[in-house]
This record gives sequence, C-alpha cells and structure tokens, in this order.
Amino acid sequence: MVEVTVTPQSSLADRPVQVLVRGLSPSQLVTLRASLTDEQGECFQARAFFHADGAGEVDPGRHAALGGSYSGLWPMGLFWFLQPDTLFRRLIKRDVAGSPFIVRLEVFDGLHLVPVPQDQALASCEAERWYVGPGTQRVPIREGRVRGALFLPPGPGPFPGVIDLFGGAGGLIEFRAGLLASRGFAVLALAFFAYDDLPRTLAQLDLEYFEEAAELLLRHPKVRGPGLGVVGVSKGAEVALAMATFLPQVVATVWINGTAFLHGNPLVYKDLRIPPIPYYAERIIFAEMGALDNSAIFSDPRDPAHSASAIPVERVRGKVLFVVGEADRSMNSKLFAQLAMARMPPESCRLLSYPGAGHLIEPPGSPLCSVSSLRGAPRPVVWGGEAQPHAKAQEHSWQEIVQFLEVHLGPAATMKL
Repeated sequence: MVEVTVTPQSSLADRPVQVLVRGLSPSQLVTLRASLTDEQGECFQARAFFHADGAGEVDPGRHAALGGSYSGLWPMGLFWFLQPDTLFRRLIKRDVAGSPFIVRLEVFDGLHLVPVPQDQALASCEAERWYVGPGTQRVPIREGRVRGALFLPPGPGPFPGVIDLFGGAGGLIEFRAGLLASRGFAVLALAFFAYDDLPRTLAQLDLEYFEEAAELLLRHPKVRGPGLGVVGVSKGAEVALAMATFLPQVVATVWINGTAFLHGNPLVYKDLRIPPIPYYAERIIFAEMGALDNSAIFSDPRDPAHSASAIPVERVRGKVLFVVGEADRSMNSKLFAQLAMARMPPESCRLLSYPGAGHLIEPPGSPLCSVSSLRGAPRPVVWGGEAQPHAKAQEHSWQEIVQFLEVHLGPAATMKL
C-alpha cells in the first residue's frame, strides 16, 4: 500500500516540512507532484522524478530529484519550485488570515511529464500552508490618513513593532506581515497608494504620511517602543530608507532591492523637497516573451547632475540591512546599496548580496517569480533570478532579516505551527 505524508500537515508557509513516500518497490521510478490553486483560481504545480530507495521510500530531504521542476537534493523543492500553469502569474496569498494555501501532493508510477485526465495517483495527501500562526489577530487600519492592516501576535505583549512596505504595484500586500507577526512582531502592513481612498497613482512620497503611520503603531498598547523597524522591497525600500533617514522612530531598516535616490516621484516632508531622477521609459527593452525589462530606465545615479536626488543616508541614526539580488533585472540594486553604504558609518549598515537571486526576494515558500503582470504596466515585467540560487537566497535572507529585527528591536515571541 503506497502512502505519502507531509509532516507537519499544517504549518507556516516559511517553515520546512517533511514529505515521505512509503510502500514503493525498491528502485521504482515515480513522479511526485505538488499543486495548489490560488484565490484567483490559478493553478501552480511542481513535479520531481525519483527512484525509490531499497526500503521502497522516497524522501526529498534524503534523496536527490533526478529531474522535473528541479534536480538535486532540495527538501522543500516541491514547494519552492511551484510554477504557474498560466504565464506571468505570481503566487501571492491575499486572504492571509482567513485560510491557508492547500497544497496537494500526489505520487504517480513512472515518468509523468504533463498531467493527463486519466492519470491515477498511487497515493495523495494535502498540506496546509498558513501565513499567520494560531491566535494571530488581523486588525484593519483606517485611522487618520493611514490605511493598512495590523497583525498582532497572541498574548498581552508588548511586541516589537514593524512597518511592512511593498512596491510600485500599490495596494495592500499582507503575506510577509502575517509571517513576521507569527515570529512575534506587531506588524503594520502599510498601503501608500492604489488602496481604499488613497491616491490611485503615486504622485509624490509624502513622508508625513509614513510618520503618521509610525506614530500610530507606537501608540498601540501592544507595541513596545521607543523605536520600530521597517521592511521594504523595491519602491518600498526607497521609502524605508527615507524613513530611516528622517524619522527618529525608525531604528532598524530592511532594504530589499531598492534604490538610494528618489526616482519618478519627489519626496516631500514639512518644508523639505527632494527632487526625483526621471524614469527614461524610452530605454525599456522588450525581453523574452514580450515582457518589459525596465533596468535601463534608471539613469546612472553617479552622475553629478543627480546628486540632489540622493536620500541623505548619512543622517540615518539606526541600523540598515541591505538585501540584494545580483540577478535583479528591475534595477541595479547592488549599485544603489553600495552607494548608500559608502555614505554611512560602517557599523550602521550591512550588505547581504546573493548571486543568481532576482528582484522579488520574499520569505521562503514564495517560489521565484522572474516575470509577472504588474498593475499599471502595459505588458508583464521582468524581475530576474534563477530558481535555485533565488530559493537559497530567500531561505538565508529571511533568517537574517528576522534575526536583525530581533537584535535591534528586542526579542520577539516565536509561536509554533
């Protein structure tokens, strides 16, 4: 009797699980397939081919995949290398607090390169992958001008506070905030345009909005001050660096594949205005499958003509962790990180730079998205990255990010799932 199990059956999406197949014949060739359907009805799949060992078992943590969506020894390969059936789709959990992703695991005899309706699985099971731990509370935030969602760990607290920012697509993305809250942080997933009654497009970065959000978070009775952390990717990293520069409440900043200059939109804060470097859209390249490679729309920030657009990072009082994917095809994020660090005291910043990693470095469990549709873009956008080094970068950087926030904001309470 063939059986496949996932242990634990229910887990947080950034935590490892063990997949085990038993009851096969020694050396039997099998296909393991993982699949899930997201909230938009899009299917994502990964498959890997294995020979059973002498005991008739397949364990991706002990046995190397011969081929498929990946090859080699990857204990979490069936989860990390999921790919969409429809091109240009990105796997993002939208209903973070209400439901998990259900991952179906199936074992087939022999080599199954593509699914066919008459396929009969030898065995199957399902795994729940959650983006919030048990007891984590999601509180919609609509106070003053601030719009977002606050994730609170269970218990009385107080917890270290973090603001979580995404990039140029706008809206409200909550999956990273949910996972950080499950690590014991009180996390405000903060929208700054294209959400609720916020502006539909980003005309300027009004730093007073982000200051209002920081003050709101620190006033919460379950948030431990006096300082807070900020995590930002892409445009959100640009905002995070500006917050670290001008807002004394920000003591720990995680900058993921962003810039160190204002681009496209000015920054305004009280009587200060930092002018932007314009985007040069005429430099867009049509890349593979007609997707847009935007990396050339950024002018060389070392041009003296752009010096007024630099974020004055020498004023940063806290600590900054720069996380770079060296295969980022959205921007030259490593150059921007190096230029920022050159103006900062060495003890105030640290660089994590990952060869082969793309633009969208996310918590482990998010498969590489190298090209996807983007709100407001006329065609899909190239993000870059190679699947295996990107997966390793996500696993390592996530551990480093959590540890960095704990070191500089104080320990957080970790829950089990």
